[in-house]
Amino acid sequence: MASGLITVVFVVYTLLLFLISFVTGRKATDDAYYRGNHRSPWFVVAYGMVGASLSGVTFMSVPGNVLKENFYYLPMVFGFIAGYVVVAKVLLPIYYRMNLTSIYGYLDERFGMKSYKSGATYFLLSRGLGATLRMFLVVSVLHGFVFSHMGIPFWLAALIFILLILGYTFKGGIRTIVWTDTLQTTFMLVSVFLSIGCIAHAMGWTFADMVREVKESPMSQIWDTDPMSPRFYVKQFLSGLFVTVSMTGLDQDMMQKNLSCRNLKDAQKNMFTFSGILLVMNFLFLVLGALLGLYAQEKGLSVADTDQLFPTIAINCLPPLAGLTFIIGVLSAAYSSADGALTAVTTSFTIDILGVERRGLPEDRRKKIRYRTHLVMAVVFLMLIVMFNWLKNDSVINMVYDIASYTYGPLLGLFAVGICTRWKVKDRWVPWIVILSPILSFALVRFCKWAFGYSFGFELLLLNALLTFLGLLLIRDRKAGRKRNDTHVAKF
Repeated sequence: MASGLITVVFVVYTLLLFLISFVTGRKATDDAYYRGNHRSPWFVVAYGMVGASLSGVTFMSVPGNVLKENFYYLPMVFGFIAGYVVVAKVLLPIYYRMNLTSIYGYLDERFGMKSYKSGATYFLLSRGLGATLRMFLVVSVLHGFVFSHMGIPFWLAALIFILLILGYTFKGGIRTIVWTDTLQTTFMLVSVFLSIGCIAHAMGWTFADMVREVKESPMSQIWDTDPMSPRFYVKQFLSGLFVTVSMTGLDQDMMQKNLSCRNLKDAQKNMFTFSGILLVMNFLFLVLGALLGLYAQEKGLSVADTDQLFPTIAINCLPPLAGLTFIIGVLSAAYSSADGALTAVTTSFTIDILGVERRGLPEDRRKKIRYRTHLVMAVVFLMLIVMFNWLKNDSVINMVYDIASYTYGPLLGLFAVGICTRWKVKDRWVPWIVILSPILSFALVRFCKWAFGYSFGFELLLLNALLTFLGLLLIRDRKAGRKRNDTHVAKF
């Protein structure tokens, strides 16, 4: 596939995002940037959040992973759905009752400033590393197929990508992202359907043939029944549930979109609709993975890295339409996850760490601080992307994914104590608890592998949360009393 055609697609797609930014960013206030003036239509948010949830990594990794792990990811997706119910029924009512801009303001009201800062810091660390890793993988694809042919070094390609995201999110913030996510989800859906169609056509299959081949393939196995396996279906389901509660319900990026809805009822409708669409999309990704695997077997293709299965076949083996479809899908996934992450970390750092709302600053002063923070975060993202490229070590990349379990786990533990109990804790000790919990988890994971041969999967998140929960129990402040505050504690 010609790099010139990919370049044209990249430019046209980016111009569409800037057009949306221009329309939505006019006369943007702080409230528009942070919460979209509470005017975002729920169905637009629901549809757009699909693109935000499915990153460029998901776009390449989930189909490729079918080669070695079949459809074992699907029970985890079922857990996602259960998790979205918890988010809609437990967390969103609390956030709306408290009228939060940053969801970590809950920890300040519930426990105190140290807990608040600890939660916000863990989010910034988690989202910063996760988002930049996703950007790195996508920039690597773009650099390999576009920028390298133009003589542009990797660092400059990364800079271009960051500047483009910075440009269309700078003024409009969440109000812009709600609408750009809609465009990006549409292109991603079209990309998946066209990719499936291209592979079926290349194999000479009708729709019925395709369904039969996928169904009869060993890759379509859903249930891993080995309790010792990291993909054991019970662990997958429970992990999906708690991963969703942590990485959606306790994530400023995802919740900021929900808090831009007109009211709680609309936000809940958004979550239920979004979860249904996401279930279908993940199933289509798995079907696509099975088709890619069958095509590779038929043609005798092999790849060292399963993440490269989709781009290798789409760009090098199938007609140009397939390669074009893949590039559009990757761009959609990359932009959707990157722009939301940049806006969310800007919001969290400005509100939670710098405290612009608590300090009662005038709006023009708050806006200047927000602009500067947005720029600084963009520079940090760029530096991390370049660092990942410099390291070029798969073990380091896998470690970053593990870090998400170590950083979201303490957040889950903090919110679980706050929402499910009436405890008061000694706030000054909370930072020590959330630091020690991941350290103990790391030691336990290594011990279980050595002593029992047990490999932790996504349940590592639960281990971190449990240790944080137990640590908070140890620093419980019994003298503070047990008076219940219905604003802060869930109504079960």
